[in-house]
Amino acid sequence: MSKTSQQNTTTDANGVSVIHTAAHTSGLQQVPQLVPVSPGGGGKAVPPSKQGKKNSFVDRNSDEYRQRRERNNMAVKKSRLKSKQKAQDTLQRVNQLKEENERLEAKIKLLTKELSVLKDLFLEHAHNFADNVQPVGTETTTTNPESSGQ
Repeated sequence: MSKTSQQNTTTDANGVSVIHTAAHTSGLQQVPQLVPVSPGGGGKAVPPSKQGKKNSFVDRNSDEYRQRRERNNMAVKKSRLKSKQKAQDTLQRVNQLKEENERLEAKIKLLTKELSVLKDLFLEHAHNFADNVQPVGTETTTTNPESSGQ
């Protein structure tokens, strides 16, 4: 933008300055330029839920205030109970898993011992079987007394 063009600056409800130039009134495409209101630049963004609320005095004796406090207190109690229940459920689940883990480890030990015994039996049987089998080609010939006389 040139220094010679006219500028009008307005601040909207959110505290944002909008600069209007001659281009806005001449029918050209309108592109607002956002400029922070505070000279430091950044600031905290206000959440939408709190933009409409004012920091006005709240009458602590009013019925509306009491109702809001009661609802909030009930919500807090409910949230704390839910959190406590979740922690208890988690602890219970941890204990169940520990017991299951111990049971499975005991089963692993038992099955490992059983495997070792069966392996030893198999190897012993295979060794005995190998000793009893004669190699092929070394047949023993027995003489038949009846056939030798013919």
